[in-house]
Amino acid sequence: MADKKVEMGEVVTSLMTSESKPTPARPPNKFERLFQPCLGELVGTTFFVFIGCVSVIENVESAGRLQPALVHGLAVAVMVACMAEISGSHFNPPFTLAIYLCGGMEMNMVGPYLACQLVGGVLGAAMAKAMTSGENYARAHGAAFALLQSHGQLGGALFGEIAMTCLVTMVVLLGAVNAKTRSPLVPFMVGCTVIINVLAGGDVSGTCLNPARAFGPAIVSNYWTYHWVYWVGPIAGGLIAAALVRLLLGDQKIRLILK
Repeated sequence: MADKKVEMGEVVTSLMTSESKPTPARPPNKFERLFQPCLGELVGTTFFVFIGCVSVIENVESAGRLQPALVHGLAVAVMVACMAEISGSHFNPPFTLAIYLCGGMEMNMVGPYLACQLVGGVLGAAMAKAMTSGENYARAHGAAFALLQSHGQLGGALFGEIAMTCLVTMVVLLGAVNAKTRSPLVPFMVGCTVIINVLAGGDVSGTCLNPARAFGPAIVSNYWTYHWVYWVGPIAGGLIAAALVRLLLGDQKIRLILK
C-alpha cells in the first residue's frame, strides 16, 4: 500500500509539473517576419502623413506653429507606441538608414521599409486632399513644404533640416537601439523632440525631418520647389546621428572605436 501511495504521488506530481510548465514561445512565421513589419510601416506612415497634412491645411491662423507642432509630435508618439512591436515604428527613411547602420535591423528589410514609407506618404497626402476643402488645400499647397521661395533661404533651411533631423534621430537611436540608454519612454521622447523642432525651426525650413512627409504632398499637389532640401537635409542629419552613435555615443556593442 505504501508503494502504491508513493507511485500515485509521483504520477500526480508529474502531472502538476507538466501542467505548470510554460508553453514555449512560437518563433515568428514568414508573414510576421517579412510582410507584417512592412505593412506596419505602410499603415503607420500613411496615418502620420495624413494627420500631419490635415493639421497644416486646416491650420487656424491664430494658432501659428503650435497646431502642426502638437499634431505631428503627438501623432508620432501614438504611432510609435502602437507599432513598435510590429515594425519598430520607423515611418521615416533617415530613421531606417540610421537604425540599419547601428545594427538595429537586417539589410534585406531596408529597401522594403523605404518603399513602404514613401508609398504611405503618398497615400496619406491623398487622404488629406480627400478630407479637406479645395480652397484650404490650394492655399497650403496640399501641405507640401512651400516656405522656401528664394536661394537666400536655402543655407539656413538646409542646415536646420540637417541639425534637427540629427537630433530626433539620435533620440531614436539612443532610446530604442542602444542597449545602455534604451528607454520605454521612447515614444514620448521622440514625440516631444518633434514638437520642439517644429516650434523652433518651423519658420526657417518648415521642419520636415522626413522625406516621406515631403514626398507624398509633393506628388499629390505637384509642388516641387526646392523639394531636394527635404531629402538632402534629413538624410544627411540621419547619417550624422548614426555616425555619432556608432563612433562615440553608443555602448560597447554598437561603438566601433575606443572600446
